[in-house]
Amino acid sequence: MDKIKRRKSRQIRVGNVLVGGDSPISVQSMTNTPTTDVKATVEQIKRQERVGCDITRCSCPDRDSALALKEITRQVNIPVVADIHFDYRLGILAAENGAACLRINPGNIGGADRVKTVVQAAKDYGCSIRIGVNGGSLDKKLLEKYGEPCADALVESALEQAKMLEDNDFREFKISVKSSNTLMMIDAYKKLAEKCDYPLHLGVTEAGGLRAGTVKSAMGIGALLMEGIGDTLRVSLTADVEEEVKTGYEILKALDLRHRGVRIISCPTCARRGYDVQKTVEELEKRLSHIAAPITLAVMGCVVNGPGEASHSDFGVCGGHDDNMLFVKGKPYKKVKDENIVDELVNLVEAKAKEEK
Repeated sequence: MDKIKRRKSRQIRVGNVLVGGDSPISVQSMTNTPTTDVKATVEQIKRQERVGCDITRCSCPDRDSALALKEITRQVNIPVVADIHFDYRLGILAAENGAACLRINPGNIGGADRVKTVVQAAKDYGCSIRIGVNGGSLDKKLLEKYGEPCADALVESALEQAKMLEDNDFREFKISVKSSNTLMMIDAYKKLAEKCDYPLHLGVTEAGGLRAGTVKSAMGIGALLMEGIGDTLRVSLTADVEEEVKTGYEILKALDLRHRGVRIISCPTCARRGYDVQKTVEELEKRLSHIAAPITLAVMGCVVNGPGEASHSDFGVCGGHDDNMLFVKGKPYKKVKDENIVDELVNLVEAKAKEEK
């Protein structure tokens, strides 16, 4: 099977996570607790960590939020990106207080002198920077030039801001050109990928709720990843922050780019099914959500595709009307009753995950 050939990008460091080059595509999220509430923010980041989040981001709208990063970063294991807008002094404070990366828009934090000051703070404290361009907050002159938000405007804005950092001899940055319009976002990233070698942070911004946002993000992020574009990603959902991380991994798993946790292959069911496949899958998803090891599980309702899918999976079950067959590495293992399917599969998966630790 052909593998996706990734675009060659330069590599930067976000704390202890490498982004770009040949490093794994990292999965990001963001906190939605007040950053000044250290306890709540740390608890939320810990939840993100448990589902595999590589990098998280905290809003720093004021001085107290930037100062709170000092205590937050001491208590968590993943790098924290400080989300900075308008006030360049907050970027400096965030760098001083433990931020691994500063998410800024160089164009909205003031003139060249202020950009230079923030860049110097990033250099002094070992921070990288993310240039964050958003279709909803483009510079007025670009809107006048293009008439409306568009891919070309996003790319021009990104390259202008990249030059501001380059002019200060700083290249430890990644770029995002996000839009809530999926097609615009795809077009912008493709054009940007041709014009620079900086690592790209993918995302469909303001994607929506769990279902709609997942679909939009999978379409936008997935389309780019299929062409080898993208070094790190965030799925922006109006949902629990853990869902952002889980969805990010599902997109990567679907394209065989990165594997974490149990991948369940299940049939849509039909009249041939030998047991309640839907209920079984729902239970398995809940009971195996803590597994980090990359394990594939085939949950099939009947013999039409069951043995075939099981042959490509670590474990599988094929329906047989209360006489269901479990498979291990494609080979028949044992027969089980309907009520025992979930327990048997959970035991097999947990035992394998323990072996691989």
